[in-house]
Amino acid sequence: MEKSDFAKILKITSPIFFGYVSIGIPFGLMVAQAGYPWWLAPLMSVTMYTGTGQYIAIGMFAAKAGLAQIMLVQVLVGIRHVFYGLSLLTKFKGKWKAFLIYALTDETYAVLCSVDVPVGQKPGPFFSAIAAMDLFYWTLGAIIGGVAGSLINFSFEGVDFALTALFCVILTEQILASKDFLPPAIGIAASILAAALERLGILPQGNMLLLSLSVGITALALAKNLGKPKAAAAAQKLSQAQDGGAAAAPTIEGLPKNGGGQ
Repeated sequence: MEKSDFAKILKITSPIFFGYVSIGIPFGLMVAQAGYPWWLAPLMSVTMYTGTGQYIAIGMFAAKAGLAQIMLVQVLVGIRHVFYGLSLLTKFKGKWKAFLIYALTDETYAVLCSVDVPVGQKPGPFFSAIAAMDLFYWTLGAIIGGVAGSLINFSFEGVDFALTALFCVILTEQILASKDFLPPAIGIAASILAAALERLGILPQGNMLLLSLSVGITALALAKNLGKPKAAAAAQKLSQAQDGGAAAAPTIEGLPKNGGGQ
């Protein structure tokens, strides 16, 4: 990979750097304050690599939850990655596929959906470099937090909002780049609907994320399918217009070049 491509990757992942380091540090602090050795923070970051799942796991470890319960919660928390993976089937190919599946996170998914591969660069190595940098950022934050937490007592109340802020930054960049407001509008509407149903007691507690993802993906699929007939009609009209121009061309070309007087 050339230096220019590496510089582009650093630029692309810079928002994730600030978000992952600032949210990885509190995770490392939590590990240390729970009484675990500092190296457990980077070890979990490499083996699990799921921000929300790692936070939940530490709390469940401290509460002495059973292994089956912990695994079930982790599956429910990470079920959204199934939907992520389905939308990246065309991008995740070749020998890099296994690593990209392992390194897929919410933020990495958002970047991979919006970034363009540089000319002359293969998608696999380029996408993998982005995912690897994000993994490095998260692990770095966990190491800093774990080491600091083993030496000094910290209060990190409210610091986890950095992850929410990171989502907002990535979403804003995507909207500005694509000029397409429909997907985020559908996502927001689906989230509000799921939250309202959970608040009213219609939806069981803990199922908000699953419902919002299901509703959002279904609505996006319907919107895409409804847009296909319009696009096909527009393409047909353009083709007819081009065919009409081509048919008229011989008549015009057949006219005498020097006027009708000869």
